[in-house]
Amino acid sequence: MTHELKTGGDRGYLRIATEEAFATREQIDAYLRMVKDGAADKGMVSLWGFYATSPSERATHIMECLLDLDDLRLKHMDETGIDIAILSLTSPGVQPLPADEAKPMASRANDYLQEAVARHPTRFVGMTSIAPQDPEWSAKEIHRGAEMGFKGVMVNSHTQGEYLDDNKFDPIFKALEATGQPLYIHPQTPPDSMIDPMLEAGLDGAIFGFGVETGMHLLRLITIGIFDRYPNLQIIVGHMGEALPYWLYRLDYMHQAGVRSKRYERMKPLKKTIAEYMRSNIYVTSSGMAWEPAIKFAQSVLGEDRVMYAMDYPYQFVADEVRTHDLLDISPETKKKLMQTNAERAFNLK
Repeated sequence: MTHELKTGGDRGYLRIATEEAFATREQIDAYLRMVKDGAADKGMVSLWGFYATSPSERATHIMECLLDLDDLRLKHMDETGIDIAILSLTSPGVQPLPADEAKPMASRANDYLQEAVARHPTRFVGMTSIAPQDPEWSAKEIHRGAEMGFKGVMVNSHTQGEYLDDNKFDPIFKALEATGQPLYIHPQTPPDSMIDPMLEAGLDGAIFGFGVETGMHLLRLITIGIFDRYPNLQIIVGHMGEALPYWLYRLDYMHQAGVRSKRYERMKPLKKTIAEYMRSNIYVTSSGMAWEPAIKFAQSVLGEDRVMYAMDYPYQFVADEVRTHDLLDISPETKKKLMQTNAERAFNLK
């Protein structure tokens, strides 16, 4: 069964899409330079060596959509009934670049996004891009982004093989706490230290490698005690929680066994279980996972207040996936939370 997709809340809710990507020409040119001169890691060569150069219909369509923040994007939103898009600089952002190049590029991207939000204030919401290569600078940019009206902060998982659980990244979390903004951890391809078995099988990107690497990143943060240090911190991950909801029972069991056995130096007792943190400090989005069993399972184990809609535009731009959400066999109240009100709360849109 199909139905016309309209904006304006005719089905009892607005559709707020929470993981929607854009790019700047400067960013893409930097990726191409890195691929050409050998500075790119294997994941960037695989990902952007395809999207930025391939003549295939998929690649050219995605590049056209990424670079547009006006008529084409609004047309696609209207065609699929998306009322509001929460926008962020596409993965891997500026994180593969040298810090001196990354920081001004991130600032320019944030300025560019702010201009687009100002042109379309009822349709676009922005997230701040940062350069974790310089945590102190990133903290200042988070504050600047908040002053610009942005509603969250985007990090594309690892930064040249380093993860946010390292103490040196603490200024970023202090800035998140001070501004009350959520952190969205978006995937990128795994670092060279773990990519080879995936790459040789074609599994390094969105098909598998993205989720494995990003789920690990979130687990590193939880198990190091980030939510004990910052109990109000909210972290968002996409793709139905990068499989972690499905693993929750075993994650809790084995984490607690590891703590009791003192097998690992860094694995210390926490104030809550992993599952409890997932229910109090984590939001997951349905980006790329328009599949009723997965959505309903995540709602059942995390709570219906913890699951939000996302399209994953333009990488997964499919009208019937919007209809899948509209036709979910859940209550109208739960559906409104999924499509609208959870995002309004997570991103402080009201």
